[in-house]
Amino acid sequence: MSTVYHFLKGCCMMDLHISLRWWIYFLLCTLIFGVSFGEVRYVLPEEMKRGSVIGNVALDLGLQVSELQARRARVVAEGTSQLCELDTASGNLLISQRIDREELCVQANTCILQFQLLLEDPLQAFSLVLDIADINDNSPVFATGDVKLDLVESTVLGRRFPLESAHDPDLGTNSIREYKLSHSDHFTLEMSTQINGNTYPELVLKKHLDREAEAEHLLEINGIDGGNPVRSGTAFIHIHVLDANDNVPIFSQTVYKASVPENSVIGTLITTLNATDLDEGIYGEITYSFSHLSDKMGGVIEVSPLTGEVRVAGVIDYEEASSHELGVQAKDGGGQASHCKLIIDVIDLNDNEPVIEIKSASANVAEDAKPGTMVALINIYDMDTGSSGHITCSIPDNVPFKILSEVKNYYMLVTDGVLDREFQPEYNITVTATDSGSPSLSSIKVITIVVNDVNDNPPTFTHSEYNANILENQPVGTLVIKLEAQDSDDGTNAKILYHISKDTNSEVSSFLTINPDTGTLFTSRLFDYEQYVHFQIKVAAQDGSDPAFSTTCTVNVFIQDQNDNAPVILYPVQTSGFIVEDVVPIEAPRGYLVTKVVAVDPDSGHNAWLSYRIIKATRSNLFMVDLHTGEIRTLRTFTEEDESKHTLVVLVTDNGRESLSATATVSIALSDGLPVLSELYEFVEESEDNDNLTLYLIIALSTVSFLFILLIIGVFYFNLCRRSYVYRSNTTSLPVFPTTYCTSTLTDFSRCGTLLREDRYDPFMTTGSWRGDFRFGSNTDTDTLKKRSAAYQKSTLRRLSAERPSLKVRAGPTHPCYVIK
Repeated sequence: MSTVYHFLKGCCMMDLHISLRWWIYFLLCTLIFGVSFGEVRYVLPEEMKRGSVIGNVALDLGLQVSELQARRARVVAEGTSQLCELDTASGNLLISQRIDREELCVQANTCILQFQLLLEDPLQAFSLVLDIADINDNSPVFATGDVKLDLVESTVLGRRFPLESAHDPDLGTNSIREYKLSHSDHFTLEMSTQINGNTYPELVLKKHLDREAEAEHLLEINGIDGGNPVRSGTAFIHIHVLDANDNVPIFSQTVYKASVPENSVIGTLITTLNATDLDEGIYGEITYSFSHLSDKMGGVIEVSPLTGEVRVAGVIDYEEASSHELGVQAKDGGGQASHCKLIIDVIDLNDNEPVIEIKSASANVAEDAKPGTMVALINIYDMDTGSSGHITCSIPDNVPFKILSEVKNYYMLVTDGVLDREFQPEYNITVTATDSGSPSLSSIKVITIVVNDVNDNPPTFTHSEYNANILENQPVGTLVIKLEAQDSDDGTNAKILYHISKDTNSEVSSFLTINPDTGTLFTSRLFDYEQYVHFQIKVAAQDGSDPAFSTTCTVNVFIQDQNDNAPVILYPVQTSGFIVEDVVPIEAPRGYLVTKVVAVDPDSGHNAWLSYRIIKATRSNLFMVDLHTGEIRTLRTFTEEDESKHTLVVLVTDNGRESLSATATVSIALSDGLPVLSELYEFVEESEDNDNLTLYLIIALSTVSFLFILLIIGVFYFNLCRRSYVYRSNTTSLPVFPTTYCTSTLTDFSRCGTLLREDRYDPFMTTGSWRGDFRFGSNTDTDTLKKRSAAYQKSTLRRLSAERPSLKVRAGPTHPCYVIK
C-alpha cells in the first residue's frame, strides 16, 4: 500500500491523465509478478524527502520482521551510491539520499535503479527495482538569455529565423509544451520540426521593416512546460534593422551527422560544416559558432569560426553520453544568420575493464552445506556496451564451487560439492570477469571463503585400551593414568570432556575419579591387592557440541602387590599354653625328617617367597631346617646325653624389600619305641645324590668353558706372533722388510729395494718355512756377513733353488716381490 500511496502522490503532482484504477491494477500486477520471482519493483517519484518510506520489503517479500535483524539484512546498490536503506526494526525501505532523476538518468525515457536485499545465515538475495518517475521540478532554460539578430530592411516577408530551443531536463508532459512571443506587429512565432522529431521555434517576418521608422525591435519569448504547476523560462530577442544585406548564409545540410570514437585525441576532425552567402564583401564573410552548448560538452567539442571544422577539444567518453546534438549558427558580416543541427554519435570502444564488487559481507559456509548453497553475491558490470559489455564470469575448476547468475550483472557463488573443514578449512577462489571486446579486458578478484566447522567428527582416543599399574595401599588421589583423546573439529566442537562411562560396573566406577578437562584418572580409595588384583573401567570422551559425539575406551587397572602381610604359621599350631609335640624315634639316623613348619604369606610374587631359619634350639647341633621347605631334619644320630624333649624356635621371613617375619615354636620329643620309617631318610639321601650330581655338572661345564677360552687365547696369540715379523705395505699385500731388522748395507733378497746388496744377506730356512716366514740369524753380525765370500752366497742360493725350484706368488696384484713357499 505504501507503494501505491507514493505513486498516486506522484501522479497527482504530475497531473497524469490516466485512469487511477488502471494504474492501481498495473502496480499490483507488477508487484505480484516481481515477488513471485524474488524481485520487488517500486515506482516512486523523484525528490522525495530523506526518511520517506518507499515500501515494506518484509511484507512484500513474505519475510518476518524479526528475521531481518537476526540475519543482518541490508540493501546494496549496483554501481550507484546508496540512495536507500533498510529499517530492520519495521522492514520499511527508506530514502537515504536525494534522488534526482535528471542527474541519475539524464533524459532517458525510463530510470531504473537496481538494488539487492541481502540476508545471511543462510545467504539469500532479493532484487529490488526502483522505477523513478519524473516530476516537474525543472523550469525551461534558454542557453542565451539575450538573442541578437541583425536584419536588413529589405528582408522579404515570410522569412524565417530559427531560434534556439529552451532546455528542460524533465520528460514527457513536464518538458516544454509551447513557446509564446510578446506582442509585435512585425514578427510572429511558429514551430518547426527537425528530422529527429524535435521541435524548435522560428521567428517569422510578417510585416516589412523600415529602419527609418523603427531601427530596434525588442521581443520576449517564453518557453512553457506542461507540468502542474506550470514552469516557464524567458529570453529576450534584440533585432537590429540594417540597410543592405540581401542574402543570408545557407547551410549545405539542414542536419549534419558525424561519428567519432571515444577517447579520440584532441584535435581529431569530426566533420566540416559548410554554409554559403551570395553577398560579397563583408556581407559574404561567414563565421561559425555553436548556438547552444551544454555544460558537459563545453571544452569537449569546438568549431573553427572561419573554416567550420568541428574537432575534438577534450575527452569524449561514450559512457557519459552516446550521442550529442548541437545547434550550429552561420552568421555573415551583416548580421544575417542561419542555423542547422549537428548530431555526433560517439563510437563505443572497449576501454573499461569489468568491475567486480563483492556484495556479501562475509563469505562463510558451513561444511555440511548442501550443494547449491549461496556463499557470496558478486556484482559484475562493464561500462562498455555491445559485445564489449558482455561479461563472462569464471572460477577455477578444482574447487567445490560454481557460479550461477539469475539476475543481470549479479552472480552467485554456490557450493557444488561436499565440503570438509578438516580436509581444507579455507578456499581462496579467484573470480575472473572477461568481456567480449577485441581485445578483451578482464579483471580478477580473490574471494576468501572460510568453511565453518560442524560437529561431524567424534573424539578419538589414541588407544582403544589402556593398561595401568598401581601399588596397593597408595593414598587417595594418587595418579593412575592420563588419557588423551583428539577431535579433528574446531572450537567448542573440539572441546573434550572426560567422564567414567555408565557402562562401568557401579561398584568399580567409584574406585577412580577423573579430571573432566585433562582426562587424568586418580584413586578415590585405598586398594588391597589381596582383595582386588585387577578391575576394568570404561572412560568416555565427549565433545562440547549439541548434540554431542562421544567415544569410549577401556582402562585395565592392575593392582601391584606390596609386602604388607607377615607370614602366617599354619603348623605347628601356635596357641598360648599348648604346643603340639612332634615325636621322633631315638634311633633316627642323620637326615631323618622330624616335622615340617608350614607357613603361608597372603602376598604374592617375591613378597610371598618364604625362608626358614632356626634362631633358638635346645641343642644347636642336633636339628636343621630347610631354607625353602621348612622341613626339620636331624643333623646326627641321638646320643644318651641328648635331652628327651627339645624346643626349636623357627623364624619364617618373606622376600619383600622390607621383609616381614613370624616365629614358630616346635616341640620335639624323643621316643624309644617308635619305629624308624625308611622313607623319611631315603628321600634325603636321594636328594643329597641329586645335589652332588648338580655339583658335578657345574664343575664339568666350568672346566669345558675354561679350556675353550684358553684355546681362543692361544689361537689369537699365535696369529699375533706371526704378524709381528712381517710388515705389509699400504699398497700391496706382499711383505716388506723394515729397516729395524737390518741395516742399509744388507742385501734386498726380495728385490724390492729395501736392502742394497746381495752379498750382505743370508737366508736361514726353518722347518716351518713353507708358511712363507723369514728368519734372520741371531748370531750373525754385520762383520761376519762381510767376510763371507760371494761364491758361498751363490752356491747357497743354487742349493736352495735346486731343493725348492718352485716359487709361489701370493694372491694379489702383480708385484716384483715374491715370497718363498
